[in-house]
Amino acid sequence: MISGREIKVLDKNSEFYGVPASRLMENAGKSVANFVKKHFNTNSNALFFCGTGNNGGDGFVAARYLAKSHKVTVFLTGKESEIKTNISKENFLKLKVKTHDLSDINSIDNLLSKNNIIIDAMLGIGLTGNLREPYATIVNKINDMKKTVISVDIPTGFGTKTAIKPNFTITFHDTKDGMNKKNSGDIMIIDISIPKKAIDYIGPGELTTYYPKPKKESHKGENGRLLIVGGGPYYGAPALSSFAAQRTGVDLVLVATPKKVARAITSYSPLIKPVRLAKDIAKLSPTLIVKELNDENHLVSDDIKIIETLIDKVDALLIGPGLGSEGEVQKSVEKIVDLFVKNKKPITVDADAIKVIGKKPHLIKNSQVVLTPHTGEFNELTGIKLSNKLDERKENVKKWAEKLGATIILKGHVDVISNGRETKYNDIHNEAMTVGGTGDVLAGIIAALLSKGVEPFNAARIGAFINGSAGNAAFNKRSYGLIATDLIEEIPHVLKKYL
Repeated sequence: MISGREIKVLDKNSEFYGVPASRLMENAGKSVANFVKKHFNTNSNALFFCGTGNNGGDGFVAARYLAKSHKVTVFLTGKESEIKTNISKENFLKLKVKTHDLSDINSIDNLLSKNNIIIDAMLGIGLTGNLREPYATIVNKINDMKKTVISVDIPTGFGTKTAIKPNFTITFHDTKDGMNKKNSGDIMIIDISIPKKAIDYIGPGELTTYYPKPKKESHKGENGRLLIVGGGPYYGAPALSSFAAQRTGVDLVLVATPKKVARAITSYSPLIKPVRLAKDIAKLSPTLIVKELNDENHLVSDDIKIIETLIDKVDALLIGPGLGSEGEVQKSVEKIVDLFVKNKKPITVDADAIKVIGKKPHLIKNSQVVLTPHTGEFNELTGIKLSNKLDERKENVKKWAEKLGATIILKGHVDVISNGRETKYNDIHNEAMTVGGTGDVLAGIIAALLSKGVEPFNAARIGAFINGSAGNAAFNKRSYGLIATDLIEEIPHVLKKYL
């Protein structure tokens, strides 16, 4: 069983991996026609009700194929000019059957009486809210006629008070969430040749489906406020994460870091170019706020009081980049993670903070956490030494994600992403991305998405795609000389391309 939003992901990723939406529509429509041919003789008359979206497009294709053996009529529940997608419009223009549109709505009763098979291809998985006119009227008329009704993919109005009650539903790839015999009749699952890679691997579909675009009426702070706790022996890591988060579209980023790291970060612009005065960072990067912690060099226990004052001011936490693994650092990480979990705030646990979770896994049990280990850090997290076999890596990541009640993205030549229930691969990246800092960029992207309200598993999937796509774009320009900041420059271009 699959959700409507995941079907949108598959449609987009299918195109990305070589099977365009037009071919999926052709396969879907042809399968509906074949079902009718197989189960109903040629004396049967078929009336198609087709919407103006891609569900209607499936109906147009089915009508075209079925017209070779049956008498077919098509009723468009709108006007030709209102057909929403090019592929649906192309298939409408290929029809060589009698067609009606919304201007003929008064003829529906007469059309229903003359046809004994009704094909419902009005509305698909994109329906939100209650069924609007003219669909509510048409649905009620179809249900009242007691004819043989076949719904395409899902019954129109599915999940609302006013829905088609079909005898059969021809659904594609898998049943949709909530479908059963009572609301969908006999369900036939049809394979429409979605490529296996689009099912197993992430692609742009996750980004286009789950990225939360800001509303026009939204204001500062409503689209993500992120706290990053990092820095110590490594200066650049929290800076890279913070700039990546900003480029991912978060409203505000606050970096809490030891004094010497704070001074270093405030001497950089978002492109890691030095500026003369610390105050100039506010001009160059107005969404970045740097908070000095107590100690000059490390995260310490006294910093917990400072972090407590920030919890209500942020939507998510990224902890780990550049922290180091001093004893007091690890104890402080433990307390900070515990605070955010108890306050039900999502967390990205990266780098040196992963070791802390390995020692105290109960800290994050069944919480909104994304862990971002590479192979060595996975060993610190779980005690498991991973093999290079992808299937074995997948099983281990899935097992531990389920055990921890968290999302894990295992970084490697093929990333493995799992929340214990669903698991995806990612190979969108390149060998030059082994350069230091690209993991910090990934962590910043994922944390930004969490702060914008994206669910952890989806944030990890989107983050891997954005990071890898940005890395590939940087590689095309910089070859093996790319550095982590090159990825940050490319993040907006990835967003622009797919959103």
